[in-house]
Amino acid sequence: MGKFIILFVLTIFFVNTSISQNYITLSGFIKDASTGEELIGATIYVDELKTGSVTNAYGFYSISLSPNKYNIKISYIGYQAQTLELNLTKTFRKNFELISQDNEIEEIKISANKKDENVSSLDMSVNKLQMKTIMKIPALMGEVDVLRTIQMLPGVQTVGEGSIGFYVRGGGADENLILLDEATVYNASHLGGLFSVFNQDVLKDVKLYKGGIPSVYGGRLSSILEIRMKEGNNKKFSAQGGIGLISSRLTIETPIIKDKAAFVFSGRRTYADLFFPLLGDSVIKKSKAFFYDFNAKANYEINENNRIFVSGYFGKDVIQFGESMRMSYGNETFTLRYNHLFSSKLFANVSLIYSKFNYGMGIPDGVTGFDWQSGIYDISLKNDYTLFLNTKNTIKFGLQITHHTFRPGEAKPIGEESIFSGIKTDDSFAAEYGLFIENDQKINDKISLRYGLRLSAFQNIGPYTNYIYDKSNSKEYIPIDSLNYRNNDFFNTFYGIEPRFSLNFQINDKSSMKLSYNRMVQYIHLTTNTMTITPLDMWFPSSPNVKPQLADQYALGYFRNFLKNSLEASVEVYYKNMQNAIDFKDHAQLLLNKYFEGELRVGNSYSYGAEFMIKKQAGKFTGWLSYTYSRVFREIPEINDGNPYPANYDKPNDISLILSYDIIDNLNISLSWFYSTGAPRTMPTGRFEYEGMISPVYSDRNSVRLPDYHRMDFACTYDFKKTKRNGEAKKFNSSLNLSIYNLYNRHNAYSITFRQVEGQQYDTEAVKTYLFKLFPSLTYNFNF
Repeated sequence: MGKFIILFVLTIFFVNTSISQNYITLSGFIKDASTGEELIGATIYVDELKTGSVTNAYGFYSISLSPNKYNIKISYIGYQAQTLELNLTKTFRKNFELISQDNEIEEIKISANKKDENVSSLDMSVNKLQMKTIMKIPALMGEVDVLRTIQMLPGVQTVGEGSIGFYVRGGGADENLILLDEATVYNASHLGGLFSVFNQDVLKDVKLYKGGIPSVYGGRLSSILEIRMKEGNNKKFSAQGGIGLISSRLTIETPIIKDKAAFVFSGRRTYADLFFPLLGDSVIKKSKAFFYDFNAKANYEINENNRIFVSGYFGKDVIQFGESMRMSYGNETFTLRYNHLFSSKLFANVSLIYSKFNYGMGIPDGVTGFDWQSGIYDISLKNDYTLFLNTKNTIKFGLQITHHTFRPGEAKPIGEESIFSGIKTDDSFAAEYGLFIENDQKINDKISLRYGLRLSAFQNIGPYTNYIYDKSNSKEYIPIDSLNYRNNDFFNTFYGIEPRFSLNFQINDKSSMKLSYNRMVQYIHLTTNTMTITPLDMWFPSSPNVKPQLADQYALGYFRNFLKNSLEASVEVYYKNMQNAIDFKDHAQLLLNKYFEGELRVGNSYSYGAEFMIKKQAGKFTGWLSYTYSRVFREIPEINDGNPYPANYDKPNDISLILSYDIIDNLNISLSWFYSTGAPRTMPTGRFEYEGMISPVYSDRNSVRLPDYHRMDFACTYDFKKTKRNGEAKKFNSSLNLSIYNLYNRHNAYSITFRQVEGQQYDTEAVKTYLFKLFPSLTYNFNF
């Protein structure tokens, strides 16, 4: 495969060299004039040729032109465009700095960076979020959250009330790859899913791929959520933060060497538990429930061709119930990146990436004292290149190698009084590889293509014990033998060939048709019997007993803009077929079970749907309305008598309405409303008595649904005046945000359980548990 990539690149290069040998190259970086931050996806456009280029993830652009005089336009949404005339006679480097619009309307923006990007871009099934979007949306407990905004997009569904987990186009919550500066975030939740691990003040760019996924990404079936942190202000010191009812945050940015090096640091903590000692209950007085997290990033420009970035995240949750039970969990990530420009056309990046998620639980002392630890650890090396060949071809290629360490769990006794004997399931190790290449090619004014290939591989690494099961009884797989592998033995190699393809046919300057196909392979999986990812869940690798999951997705879309591109509309339909889909037998035992692979049941899954969206991006009144119809079914021979059944997250109808209105320049109100079909569940439908014992009779798998979910939220934001009386900009700016979660006090079902009616032996009743009533919050935000 490595030889194929080299041959592919060289072939395109030499074919185009003869065509472009008389061309010169204009290249450089496009930055924010006030902070020095590179702008991702900024556009450089050549009027005479009706063509252009966009900056990559590091703000770099490159465009090849024949020697001549050109009018060049540089633009980015929210910034003042620059237009200048350049007389290009030779290849040269030129950086641009764009000024933020002083009178910018902070409208809702879920778009790329040209007004017609919705129509002209190759991207399909992709949503890009800006932080101004997220800041305007009503927030739970005043804590603005990027993942809650993700849940409001078409094709994305929430896992349930109060949770930041999400499903994309029929995939499970573990089938979403969440990246923070290229590092995997395995559990993106705080406090059991009420908040995400992402502090909005330190985020720069958020992009969700639901389909048409570029070949640079792999490892998950359903989506890629790529989040990048700010680099830091290399012009001047700045700070921003917020003080809320349950949490506060502070972000500081400062130059280390002006225009050369910068640093950003951000911290956040909840503090509701500080009031526990004031409450009357003796158990609550000794309880704890809080989280904290830190983000840091530094960058240094060695010279115009070389730059280094170092970034990291550390977060932790601590929950303690009196003195009887405690648990903690958290993520750690670290990314070291080196950018190098070989030439004005070839951009290279090398990244060393570390990711960790660990979980601990225990009882501090006594006869049942124990401590349980589990987790997953990754270390990766990634090397990728972008070749800006000419105005019609941009080639990306590279490789990534990851070493996984899986710690299913170890429980140890604590104290001399403990009667707990301890238990441990063996760690396991694996290596994952990826080689990728793709080309963005403009055929003519009407047709653009993106085609690529990813070759992936996965190997288990010893020491490892592989158990062999007797599967003659579909309800119970019995281990009958085992095979041991020694330390550092590489065995059981899987390969995956993952083609990717996208096409844009531009009907006219207002509308286009797009289609895409991608194959994804997932080599690591999650054991869970819950709707969302929780700290108790366990990641595990593909193995001789567990094949990789594989998905093929096909999508077709129509995109149309109205009113001078201020109103965007789109319709997308998709079909996804998934092989080796994993589910679990009834009453599966997953925790601290060395035979947990015997609890798995494997089959196929398929999903299909249609997504409709219309959004307004300009003016005082902005927002979007989306509707998604989707279904997802599983067919697993040992479950539901082999008949198809809906997945736990099958919700056919989903509606999101987001509205924002600027009453005056510094007063904004916003409203959001959501509706979705209730999630399917397996529930008791009857009872029987046998030898004096009463037992439930259950429905078919997931044949009963929870009540439909709907909720309205409201927010009002007042920006204190940003200018002095003499018209000068104030150095200190602030705003006050009032959010009301669940405005009309809907009691949405979190779960439904069944219990015996008191005094009536043969009668049962359903009991609904809900999390939130109407919940107001107030947050004061500032920056200087």
